[in-house]
Amino acid sequence: MRKGENIYKRKDGRWEGRYKKGYKSNGQIKYGYIYGRAFQEVRIKLYSLKAHYFTHQEIYGDACIPLEEWGKSWLSEIQHEVKPSTYSSYHYKLTNYVFPFIGHFYLNELTINVGKQLLSEWLAKGLKPSTMQVILRIINKCLNYAKEKDKLKENAFLALKLPKTKPQKIRALTRREQKELEKASLKEKNDTGLPTYLALYTGLQIGEISALRWSDIDFERNLIQVNHTYQRISLNLKEQKTQLMIGSTKTDSGTRTIPIGKTLRKELIKHQRKSKGSFVFSTNNHPMEPRLLTYHFHRIRKKCGLEEIHFHQLRHTFATRCLEAQSDILSVSALLGHASTKLTLDTYADSMIEQRIEVIYRMEAANKKVA
Repeated sequence: MRKGENIYKRKDGRWEGRYKKGYKSNGQIKYGYIYGRAFQEVRIKLYSLKAHYFTHQEIYGDACIPLEEWGKSWLSEIQHEVKPSTYSSYHYKLTNYVFPFIGHFYLNELTINVGKQLLSEWLAKGLKPSTMQVILRIINKCLNYAKEKDKLKENAFLALKLPKTKPQKIRALTRREQKELEKASLKEKNDTGLPTYLALYTGLQIGEISALRWSDIDFERNLIQVNHTYQRISLNLKEQKTQLMIGSTKTDSGTRTIPIGKTLRKELIKHQRKSKGSFVFSTNNHPMEPRLLTYHFHRIRKKCGLEEIHFHQLRHTFATRCLEAQSDILSVSALLGHASTKLTLDTYADSMIEQRIEVIYRMEAANKKVA
C-alpha cells in the first residue's frame, strides 16, 4: 500500500520510507530506507533525511560509489601512466592503510570527520607522521581525480591536519670516520667496498648504484650519467610478493650528471678490467641488488667500529663535504638530484653554518674597509 511521498505499507505491517542518497557507479539511483510502525513517524523521519541528503549532495556531490571501488578503478586508470614502483606503492598503501578502515564509505560521505577517523586508526597502528603524509597525498590524488570526473564537488580531506613532527636529522660522518671507511672500503676483496666509496664521492643513492652501467660512465670527460634506479617492488601476488625492477629515476631532476674525481676514476677503471657484463656492480650478469650492497656496507662499517650508521648517510656525508668546501647551493642541489634548492637548504641547513659564519666575517671586513 502506497501513501505518497515514497512511503509504503509493508506486508509485515510496518511503514517503509525511501529516500535518494545519490547515484551508483552504473548510474542507478542509490536509495536509503527507513521503517516505523506508524505512517506519521516515518513521514517525519523521512522529511529530515531527505533534507539532510539534499544538502549533503549540494556540498559533496551525489556519487554513492564506495571509496574502495573508486580507488581500485583509479589505480587501474593510472597503472600505465606511472612507474611500476609508484603503482605498487599506491596499491600497497591504499590496500593496507585506507580501504580496511574507510573503504566502505561512499565518495560523497567522505567528510572531514571521516578523515579524522582514519587518522585515529593510523595513530593506533603507530604510523609515523611522515608515512601518514605520504598516504594522505595518495588519497588526495585519488579524490582529486574523482572531483575532475564530477564524482565529487569537494575533497574534504584536503583540510586534514596531520600531527606535527620534528624531522629527524641525519648525521654526516666526521672527516676522520669517512677516512677510515674509505680505507676499509678500498681494501675489500673483489671490490665489494667500491660501492661504498662511490657513494661517498658521488652522493648516489643505493638503487642508483645498483642500476649503474658502464655506458653511464664517460671516462674521457670524467662524468657519470644517472638515469636509472634498481629497486624491489611489491607485486601483490600470492606466488611472488616482490620483484626487482630497473626504472627511471624518481624525478626529472633525479636524472643528472655527476663529475668524478681522480681517485674514484682510477678505482673504477681498475674495477672495469675485472668486470663482466654491462653493469658496474653485478652478480651473474644481473645488477647487484641493493640489499647485497647494504650487506657489504655493514660488514665494512663494523670493521671501522661505526655503529648505527646506514647507507643513506654516505649521501648525506657527500653533500656535507661539498658544502664545507664552500660549494654554491645550486650546484650541490643539482648533484643530489633535488627538485629545488629549498629541499637542499632544508635538509642540510646545519651543514652550512660554517659558510654563514664566513659570510658574516666577510661582511664585517667589507664594512670596515668603507669606514
